[in-house]
Amino acid sequence: MKVVVLASGGMDSTAALYESHTQHEVVAAVSFNYGSKHNEREIPHAKWHCEQLQIPHRVVSLDFMSRLIKSSLMKFGGAIPDGHYQEDTMKQTVVPFRNGIMLSVAAGYAESVGAQGVVIAAHAGDHAIYPDCREEFMQAMNAAMQAGTYVGLQLLRPFIHLTKAQIVERGEELGVDFSKTWSCYKGGGVHCGTCGTCVERREAFILAKRPDPTVYASTAPLPARPRAQQAKS
Repeated sequence: MKVVVLASGGMDSTAALYESHTQHEVVAAVSFNYGSKHNEREIPHAKWHCEQLQIPHRVVSLDFMSRLIKSSLMKFGGAIPDGHYQEDTMKQTVVPFRNGIMLSVAAGYAESVGAQGVVIAAHAGDHAIYPDCREEFMQAMNAAMQAGTYVGLQLLRPFIHLTKAQIVERGEELGVDFSKTWSCYKGGGVHCGTCGTCVERREAFILAKRPDPTVYASTAPLPARPRAQQAKS
């Protein structure tokens, strides 16, 4: 199947890019510059991996999002909270309907270049905080994409039931260089090590029992998972 892959430059989408490269014909990878604090750190990594795989890389500007949509993740938003990635404080980093916006653009582009599928790297760890990463949402978007395109475009989500640690394991099997990926929402010179996405990254390598190639400003002890989330697991 010919597919277009959403490639942010983070761990998950990079692993999904490599997974797609083994399973499908990747006609392009798309990164979105939507005004987040870490866009400028992520996107060069997406470009690098596309070059390694000889996949065309497209960067789409969604600059209207930073003007119209409120989130701490945006450059002009509030401070990125530290703590566990399943803490309620991480809801400050939600960009409302971000995946819906990006998937809509990707669907139009995919049909235009003759693809039959769009790949997104949403995974099980995203479900606690981000409503537009959950399978219920993905099924609805898949239905919309199939109904709204002549080709019946499919939304592929190969990692939807995988944990971050399992993505680390699969990525290493595929030969992903995770040192060439970015997670930190603060977007500094190195990963901060304390924000929710850094905590998730650090925890994933520990649980996968794999060496973490990431340079962190802080490797303080990881925070515990919130009690409410422990009860659900």
